[in-house]
Amino acid sequence: MEIFSVLSEASFVAVAVTTLCFLFALFSLLRSYSLPRRFTPPRKHHCDCASNSDSALNGGMLEPSPVPTPAPLAERRTGSSMMEELVPEITTHALSYLDYPSLCRLSMTNSSMRKAANDDNAWKALYHKDFTLEQDSVTPTNGWKAYYAATRAIVNINTEFFNIVRDKSLPAMSRFWLNADYVKCIHASGELFSGYNAVMQSWQIVFNWEQGLNFQVRDVRARVLTDMAWVTMKTYVDMDTGPFNMTNVFEFHNGRWYMVHHHSSVMNGEVDNQIVHG
Repeated sequence: MEIFSVLSEASFVAVAVTTLCFLFALFSLLRSYSLPRRFTPPRKHHCDCASNSDSALNGGMLEPSPVPTPAPLAERRTGSSMMEELVPEITTHALSYLDYPSLCRLSMTNSSMRKAANDDNAWKALYHKDFTLEQDSVTPTNGWKAYYAATRAIVNINTEFFNIVRDKSLPAMSRFWLNADYVKCIHASGELFSGYNAVMQSWQIVFNWEQGLNFQVRDVRARVLTDMAWVTMKTYVDMDTGPFNMTNVFEFHNGRWYMVHHHSSVMNGEVDNQIVHG
C-alpha cells in the first residue's frame, strides 16, 4: 500500500507540472495574437534633390539619392599624362632645363614622354642653350633634333682637331684631313698650303716646334649642311697677346667627316713669329 501511495503522489506531481506548462504556453500564444503589432516608421532619407521633393509631395516614395564618389585621378584625366595636359609653351620651357643626355633618356621612358621629348621646339630651345642663337631663323630639313645631333657631332670632331694639335700627332692629323688635291690650310703666318701633301708638311713643321701648344678655344659656332660643315672660333695661345680667328671646314665622305680647310689669323697686334706659326 505504501508503494502505491508513493507512485500515485509522484504521478500527481508530474501531471500537475505538465498541466501548468501547457496552460502557460497557451496563454503566451493567445497574448501574441491579441496585442496590436508595433508600428515602425519609415526610415527618413536626406534628399537635396528638387525632383525627389516633388515626388514626395505627389505621394511618391522617397528614394535615397546615391552619394557621389570622387572619380579616380586617372579617369578625370581620361588617360592623359600631366605632361600632355600642360600648355605646349610650358612644356617646352620645362624641358629646356634638361641637358642632351637627360632629354634622350626621357624619350625612352614611355609614349607620352617620348612625344614630349621629341618635340621640335624643345630641341630648338636646347640648341640655342648649348650652341648659339644665331640660327634662330634656320629651318632644318630633318627637324631640330637631328640638327642638334649633327651640330654636336661636328663640334666634337672640331675638339678632336685641337686634341691632335696638342698631342703633335702627325699620323692622326693625316687621317683627320681628306686626301684630296683641293684641301687648303692657312696658318696664322698667312702662308697658304694647298693640296694634301703640302698641308701635311706644314703640320710637320708646326709639330717640330719644341714649345708646347697650350691654348683655349672660345666662342665656337657651327653650321651643318647635308655633306658640309664649318666651325668658327677664337683661339687663345697666350691670353696677353689676343686671340686667333679660326675657321675649320669639313666634308662628309664615306660615313665620316674630314677636314678640307683650316684658316687661322691674328685678330689684334703683332706676336712673335713662332707663336704665329704655331
